[in-house]
Amino acid sequence: MAELRSFIFIDQLQPQTLCYMSTWMRGSLPRAGVAAQIIEVAPGLDIEALTDVAVKHAEVRAGILVVERQFGYLEFHSRDTSAVKASAAAVLEALGASEADATRPNILGSKVITNVSHQHAFLVNRNKLGSMVIAGETLYTLEVQPASYSAIAANAAEKAARIKLIDYRMIGANGRVYLAGSEADIPDARDAAESALHALGAGDVRG
Repeated sequence: MAELRSFIFIDQLQPQTLCYMSTWMRGSLPRAGVAAQIIEVAPGLDIEALTDVAVKHAEVRAGILVVERQFGYLEFHSRDTSAVKASAAAVLEALGASEADATRPNILGSKVITNVSHQHAFLVNRNKLGSMVIAGETLYTLEVQPASYSAIAANAAEKAARIKLIDYRMIGANGRVYLAGSEADIPDARDAAESALHALGAGDVRG
């Protein structure tokens, strides 16, 4: 039986979180404000059968379907929140699992870096897919496992504070989030991101 590594419901996709996701999404593009479900399983190939269940059960659109070496990822969405929840419930039934069976997130690292230097900003921006961090801004970095939880952390931070989404990686062994903004706004974004993870039962394994 597949291991349910994450089962993430997002009530309203925020604009930056959505736009970043859309830069590499190969399926149906969502719109800001729609409801979305993200599911991560192991072994990866099992996500194919679960995708079949999700898209046939209700009127939802799949945006992400990735089979990675170890893990499989699915994102689907709809303007109709009830359709997203119905398809998500059908996936759980197919898995013979409950939402509580999902692996709890672990916060591996979390740092706030004030007054970023020009050189540091340049290096961060070489690897980003979102906005750019500017020298003098405050940078927040988060590392979480399983990786897909980075999406809900980024979405929650964007809801709570006026920040720029520089990068977030939701596929792989670990997830990472980079946010930039003012020294006043970043603490609110950090608190919202980590609160969203703690609401899902996150443990904290930071040193």
